[in-house]
Amino acid sequence: MENIKSYIESGILELYVLGDLAADERSEVEAMSKLHPEVKAELGQIESVMQSLADSLQVLPSEKVRTGFLNSISFSDEEEIIAPVAKQQEAKVVALTKNYTNFYKYAFAASVALLLVSLVAIISLNNSLKNSKQQIAALQSSNQSFANKVNYLDQQVTKTTSALDIYSNPDVKMVKLEGTANAKGAKIMVAFNPKTNKVGLDMKSMDMPKNDADHQYQLWALVDGKPVDLGVFDIEGNQIGFKNMKEISKAQTFAVTLEPRGGSINPTMDKLMVMGNI
Repeated sequence: MENIKSYIESGILELYVLGDLAADERSEVEAMSKLHPEVKAELGQIESVMQSLADSLQVLPSEKVRTGFLNSISFSDEEEIIAPVAKQQEAKVVALTKNYTNFYKYAFAASVALLLVSLVAIISLNNSLKNSKQQIAALQSSNQSFANKVNYLDQQVTKTTSALDIYSNPDVKMVKLEGTANAKGAKIMVAFNPKTNKVGLDMKSMDMPKNDADHQYQLWALVDGKPVDLGVFDIEGNQIGFKNMKEISKAQTFAVTLEPRGGSINPTMDKLMVMGNI
């Protein structure tokens, strides 16, 4: 379909209607019009436009010219005078008609030629504009894709830098949570800063089964034997950096359970996944 559209926009159909094609090119246009209804329809439209243009350019002698011509004819009662005068006037009419016919014929031909040149120029300009728009759209898409990649990398660098800052902070206690019978081999690193009460999860080192859409993991702190909710999280691919959880001033143990999405008031102990002591 794109090739047919390009064929129609090439200007060859206009040249066909004007009769300005070689025999083999005319045969090609006629074959294409038989094979493709859209080509045939375009030919019909071009012919209609050309006919309308020709009709609009048809010019009759003005009222002034006709009046002057009629006033130049005189009548006499003398028969010997009528015949020579009639012949003379007839010759004037023939010459005048011929002059006007030649003038308007050449004027029409010049108008058609100008129209053809204009059509070809418009078609060429239209194609150039379409190509330019496509190139601009492709460049904008490429720039947007590049900007998205740069933004993503910038976020990754920020997360990595933040993780390094946490690991190098002597006030932060890194607590390793290891898997239970429900998740053998699972592990999570929890960063706990008693001075700032901040708690975070190291997403890069996390090794946990991926949760489904109906469940989330929930982090708990055991404070004087009572569980305290520290928030929920999901396991997603290619995670880096630390995920901030709810703050707490003190804790003896951290644990993670699998709960319905949104979390629970109390931990579901038979869904205990990992735990570790400070």
